[in-house]
Amino acid sequence: MKAILSATLVLGLGGLAGAQGDKANPVGTWKCEYEIGQKRMSTLTIKKDGDKLAGTMSWPDQKETNLKDLKLKDATLTFSAVRKVMDNEITVEYTLAIDGDKFKGKGAAEFGGQKNEFDIAGKREKKDK
Repeated sequence: MKAILSATLVLGLGGLAGAQGDKANPVGTWKCEYEIGQKRMSTLTIKKDGDKLAGTMSWPDQKETNLKDLKLKDATLTFSAVRKVMDNEITVEYTLAIDGDKFKGKGAAEFGGQKNEFDIAGKREKKDK
């Protein structure tokens, strides 16, 4: 009985260690949804550029803009993107927790001297290599 319990614990903990060892993969095309006054959408595209990540973000009313300071640590992806609204350029900082083909996170931007945050969620539409 002790041998079975020990084997179960070892296999169970080994499985957890293996799952935690899998690095989140942000590469692909993601459809993003968030709400600021109304439901909004954007498209996030992440690619491998050698051993670094590169990407763009686009919105229905703005063509793609390059992401800045793109970093992946564990399963958290951080970057910033410049959002152009009428004559204003707003830098939005994103922190996204990747879980397989989905993510949840926050966007934050300073507007009128005040920092505003919003929730954002996304689903991978296409996995690139």
